[in-house]
Amino acid sequence: MNVMNSFVERLEDVDARFRELGHLLAQPEVAVDYEQVQKLAKERAGLEDTVKGYRELKELQEQRDEAQSIIDEGGDPEMEALAAEELEGVSGRIESLEQELRLALLPKDPNDERSVIVEIRKGAGGQEAGLFAGDLYRMYTRYAHNMGWKVEVLNSNPSDLGGFNEIAFGVEGKNAFGRLKYERGVHRVQRIPTTESSGRLHTSTVTVAVLPEAEEVDIKINMDDLRIDVFHAGGHGGQNVNKVATAIRIVHNPTGTVVTCQDERSQYKNKQRALNILRARLYEQEQLKLEKEIIQSRRTQVGTGDRAEKIRTYNFPQDRITDHRIGRNFFGCQKYMDGFMDDVIDALTAHEQAGALEAALAR
Repeated sequence: MNVMNSFVERLEDVDARFRELGHLLAQPEVAVDYEQVQKLAKERAGLEDTVKGYRELKELQEQRDEAQSIIDEGGDPEMEALAAEELEGVSGRIESLEQELRLALLPKDPNDERSVIVEIRKGAGGQEAGLFAGDLYRMYTRYAHNMGWKVEVLNSNPSDLGGFNEIAFGVEGKNAFGRLKYERGVHRVQRIPTTESSGRLHTSTVTVAVLPEAEEVDIKINMDDLRIDVFHAGGHGGQNVNKVATAIRIVHNPTGTVVTCQDERSQYKNKQRALNILRARLYEQEQLKLEKEIIQSRRTQVGTGDRAEKIRTYNFPQDRITDHRIGRNFFGCQKYMDGFMDDVIDALTAHEQAGALEAALAR
């Protein structure tokens, strides 16, 4: 079977499943089962754009064949000219639509639609690394605002000069993980810091973790596996923060995972936030374990997502951002830091899709 026949058969299968789901949703016995309706409706909605594209493709192919037939038959020069013009336009649309549909058929990352928890920690570079951690936090919050997402700080440890030693925050919104997952790794900055009086160029690093938010149905936490410590919050919370023991530290004994939350004045809220972060970390660990078992390495993805991997360098003197995974340079550091990140994220997405498509066609 050649590649085109396989491509068409897969589209026909999707179309058939779409029609089957419509039939199932119309059944009285299904209509009374709310959970089943939600599940089937969600699956059908996920197929709708692909089905619309496939049906449009078939119509365009019919138009192309009709135009080609008029040209092949010859006769009226005026009709031939109109057919040739239509053939050119239709053929271009068919080509682009086929590419869109090939991408639509690629396996979806089930986490892409999820909200996320982002954890930023300063690395090498002292105070400048803390300042850059603050810059990255502001960059992501501005990007989230541009995307219409909601941001909530879960825990923070500010540094002395206004940055962060570390900060964890949730980003709630459609496709948050699908867009922000490319930020996982080590970010390196090269600039003259405000802390440098001699004007010397400084290099420092910050690590970013992006965790898909896990639901309780994804990860069941046995409370007997936890050690929960309550203590007085410290840092920059002010006097009132320290009057009552509200900070929470949770240790997951089976894995040794430790989560601390102290930003809220409520012990209950800190505990809930810590549990959410713990659930996301455990979910990520399960995902990585599955990936290693099922696939030796996800070579079709951009990089490995390893946090020890330097993914990007921000060179402020040259106003250049280099993403090392795709070997591309982008210009306009301040624009990027203001939250206008789509150029880089789109390039990483396209690179990932191209690799996945190449792998799919090679099978």
